[in-house]
Amino acid sequence: MRRQTQTSQPESQTLYPFALLLSALALTIPASAAAQASPHHDAADSAPTRRIVVSIPDRKLALLEDGRVIKVYPVAVGAPGSPSPSGEFQIVRRLENPTYFHPGVVIAPGPANPIGTRWIGLNVKGYGIHGTNRPASIGKNASHGCVRLRNRDMEDLFARVRVGDHVSLLAERTTETAQIFGAPASTDGTQLARNAQRNPSAGSEQAD
Repeated sequence: MRRQTQTSQPESQTLYPFALLLSALALTIPASAAAQASPHHDAADSAPTRRIVVSIPDRKLALLEDGRVIKVYPVAVGAPGSPSPSGEFQIVRRLENPTYFHPGVVIAPGPANPIGTRWIGLNVKGYGIHGTNRPASIGKNASHGCVRLRNRDMEDLFARVRVGDHVSLLAERTTETAQIFGAPASTDGTQLARNAQRNPSAGSEQAD
């Protein structure tokens, strides 16, 4: 009697279902990872574009998000002998309860601090947007060149902006400032800015 031998399946047939399972897993894992990552991308894409616009002759600051005016604040700007710079800048630093440094002078945070309770530093050395210990100076040409807000307004603005946001300091009234602040644009905005500094009703005074 001949011995009957049992034939085994080829190895390729045994591994074939396992290979299909691995392929299915490889397809589902990237899809799952993409599904988890997409909310982060969507959140970044939906973040508003913020911009601060300061009209130096109007002594007002506006916060814009995606081109829409969110809030307008009264400010003090540079005195005639220390005018505010004009141009396009960016926020590079945010400080709560800052220490005031001036040649030969250091003032700790507190009621006597000339820059108030918040500091927003710009990418031009020594200049920024800050609070004040002299709220009566708001609406005047009174600072060393920085933009000055009442402390409560500064704290509100500080909470709304981030490092990297753009800041426009405008020495002339433009069509944009007319739309934002209501003052008419001028073909000679530089002269308007100078007149605003010279006008006694503007309340120019010695900077802090």
